[in-house]
Amino acid sequence: MIPIFSVDDHVVEPADVWTSRVPAKFRDRAPHVVEDGGREYWQYEDTRILTMGLNAVAGKPRESWSMEPTRFADMIPGCYDPAERARDLLTQGVLASVSFPTLPRFGGLLFNGFADKELAHACVMAWNDFILDEWCPGGPDGLFVPMVITSVWDPELGATEIRRCIDKGAKALCFTENPIPEGLPSFHDPEHWNPIWRVCEEAGLPVCMHIGSSGWVPMIDPAAPFSATIAGATAGGMLACVNLLLSGVCERFPEIKVVWSEAGIGWIPSTLERCDRQIERHQHWAGKPEALTPSELFRRNMWSCMVEEPQGLQLWEWIGEDKILAETDYPHADTPFPHTQKAYAEVFAGIPERVVEKVSHGNAERLFDWTMADASLARPDESWSAPTDYQPRFTIEHGEAPVGRADRCNAMVQKGALIEACGAALEGGRCPEGHHG
Repeated sequence: MIPIFSVDDHVVEPADVWTSRVPAKFRDRAPHVVEDGGREYWQYEDTRILTMGLNAVAGKPRESWSMEPTRFADMIPGCYDPAERARDLLTQGVLASVSFPTLPRFGGLLFNGFADKELAHACVMAWNDFILDEWCPGGPDGLFVPMVITSVWDPELGATEIRRCIDKGAKALCFTENPIPEGLPSFHDPEHWNPIWRVCEEAGLPVCMHIGSSGWVPMIDPAAPFSATIAGATAGGMLACVNLLLSGVCERFPEIKVVWSEAGIGWIPSTLERCDRQIERHQHWAGKPEALTPSELFRRNMWSCMVEEPQGLQLWEWIGEDKILAETDYPHADTPFPHTQKAYAEVFAGIPERVVEKVSHGNAERLFDWTMADASLARPDESWSAPTDYQPRFTIEHGEAPVGRADRCNAMVQKGALIEACGAALEGGRCPEGHHG
């Protein structure tokens, strides 16, 4: 068995994450699940969102996949129940798992858009408490690595929340790869984000940046099938990496640790080579923001992740055997579950044993300062979770009133990893995107 430390999995939040944790005055406007017209919606403030089916395909045959909104009953319980998730991971030889949010988006930016920032901060704290107090203790010691989100609209407030979570055992920060699409200040701002960088550097907390966490993905062609968007999505990670390398962040915080999740690894050598060359050529007029070259900064401050990327792993000498991490992306569409061991055996074929040890788990254990669950807990011969006869402990409300604004388009469209209202201002009763007749 190959022991796997997965630095990229995803939590599908149970329906009561916020209603059971925020102060009573916020419960009606905090995220909660309602059923209306045969669909289950996440509802908060004046917004409804659907969970996209590709967020929870683990255990389903590929021919049944679609973006069609999914209900909790459509998922295997390992998607949202930590005890069932533990069972699933241990059948795969996964002994440690870092999980990104779903409803709060992969960088935790959902709450930045709330009109009521007091409610927003309460929701950030509630998600973190769910992870620290319920999700991570829901599995055996070492299996679930506590990663938290923060309040991005106020870096000082965000840093305070990170410190609170560190005191409760947090080992990583989930953060956006690029704040610009959300209307937030740039990473090139020499002051704005420093409180967050500083607390993470001081605590040795890895900053995990998932592709798409900015809310933007490269659009090749609006007419292209969604598979083209997915195939090109790693370009978002590449662009974010180049941006951060040239932002001055790693210069000001030389011990910061940045993890690029689901961005892949095959692009790294050529991209760093080009960065170094362009800096050398253009520094006299465009400026050289760093004392070190981009490739030197990457080797010092950054790590990247791969799943089922055998060709990329062949470049381990160029990337650095200490800079590559493994992921399983459970329960998303990139996951090799329930064939994780087979997939990684194929990826590691012909790779030196010391490199396999580092990439499969050793690098992540050192980076996150974390000891995985004992290998004796692995259960490769046991079955994984299944939806039959499983009853979630939470209840779902019935939604009777429509949610949305009369002057905005409320048609449900795919945005990033969720399906939400278009939100475009109506012009003469019509949506400029063509959703209203």
